[in-house]
Amino acid sequence: MAIDTTPSVPDALDTPRLSTRDKLVLFVLCAAQFMVALDFSVLNVALPVLGADLGMSQSALQWAVTAFALPSGGFLLLFGRMGDLYGRRKLFLAGLVLFGAASLLATLAWDPASFLAGRALQGLGAAAIVPTGMSLLTTTFPEGPARDRALGISGTLLSLGFTVGMVAGGTLTDTLGWRSTMGLLSLFALIVLPLAPALLPESRTPDRPRLDVPGAITVTGGLLALIYALSTAADHGFGRADVVAGLVAGLLLLAAFVKVESRSAQPLVSLPMLRRRTVAWGNIGGLVTFSMMSTVVFVLTLYLQEILHLSAFETGLVFGVQGVLSAVAGTYAPRVIGRFGPRRTLVGSLVGQGALIAALLGLDTGNWSVWLATAAVSLASMCHLGAIISYGITVTSGVPDEEQGLATGLVTSTQQVGITVGIPLLGVLATTSDDLLSGVHTVLALDSVIVLAAAAVVAVGLRVRSGAVEPEPLGAR
Repeated sequence: MAIDTTPSVPDALDTPRLSTRDKLVLFVLCAAQFMVALDFSVLNVALPVLGADLGMSQSALQWAVTAFALPSGGFLLLFGRMGDLYGRRKLFLAGLVLFGAASLLATLAWDPASFLAGRALQGLGAAAIVPTGMSLLTTTFPEGPARDRALGISGTLLSLGFTVGMVAGGTLTDTLGWRSTMGLLSLFALIVLPLAPALLPESRTPDRPRLDVPGAITVTGGLLALIYALSTAADHGFGRADVVAGLVAGLLLLAAFVKVESRSAQPLVSLPMLRRRTVAWGNIGGLVTFSMMSTVVFVLTLYLQEILHLSAFETGLVFGVQGVLSAVAGTYAPRVIGRFGPRRTLVGSLVGQGALIAALLGLDTGNWSVWLATAAVSLASMCHLGAIISYGITVTSGVPDEEQGLATGLVTSTQQVGITVGIPLLGVLATTSDDLLSGVHTVLALDSVIVLAAAAVVAVGLRVRSGAVEPEPLGAR
């Protein structure tokens, strides 16, 4: 996965100097966001070692990712609204405490259940940290050059968090064991937590919005039920009673969620907004790029360590190259979007991502495959980063100022749900295959087809035509 680096750092001549206190506030907020970004990647290369130590089967490894992503995505909008109502600083601090304690539980885990409980609680903490941290940043720094600089630094550190996590995860796993990857997150929380209370101002919205608790419960319950059912079906087939019950419950809960949102005065997801062409099709592009790229990272981690027998450190280096090139892509993507427009960039990025994933079908048991894997996944990630930035701009372009909070909330939720659903839907095809290499090829082939099909569908939905001029200017907010 890559992190959205949409904010760009302004020219030095236009950038004001930050006071010492401003720098400390920015350090606290960025360190917390960096910690969450680190959590998305630091564990990836440790999964095979972790599974062997805790007695988790290959098919169960995807829950190490899913257990975190489900609550972090399901409760993101609710916790953001709770911060608006009860105080963003309070919820930010509560999220830090929960995240740090959960990371300690995952570090000390004695069996798969205790480890997955720690990961789920980490996800809940992240769901509180991410929206409140961003809100505190935008309310602390006034609109203009100061906020632009703060957002630019935050975006850069978020991008670096993924890269550092992959490399650090491999190094720590090889030297200190997989538990040190979770211990690192506890250490981050321990550093940030003592500084935050004195530095961060309290912030809440004056209109005190109502909480859409039924919406959060139904959407999270629906996702949990569906992903459990799909993951179990990959192991045991669709005939089991718990699989059928999970599918039915998931669909009913998601249907109830739509009904709740249609009647809620202040919904988590605005259904009228979803009828906007740019919002609907832009989020579909975002959902596909996130879900399919997270799946590629998951199966390549297994391939590199289980088939090519690379160490965790060597695997981390492969994904480290991917992260560096993604960060480079983040600096050039705004120029590409400025020339071709966000819609055409989104479609072109999806086509590039799908084609490069298809190139990975050439992987075999030869050592040369390391170079193919490194090159193809790194270039695919550059396209992935372009898709992330352009879909964010597409979704928020032309949306009235009073609805920007809902639009950006949808962007973040799409990211979280994408990370959640990709691995259970496709990743298990590799982990449950009798021949791992054959399973990896099956996943990559389906992954590529889905991305390329999404590119075609999004192009039609957004009415992207060759040579057409897009109506929205770059970054229209």
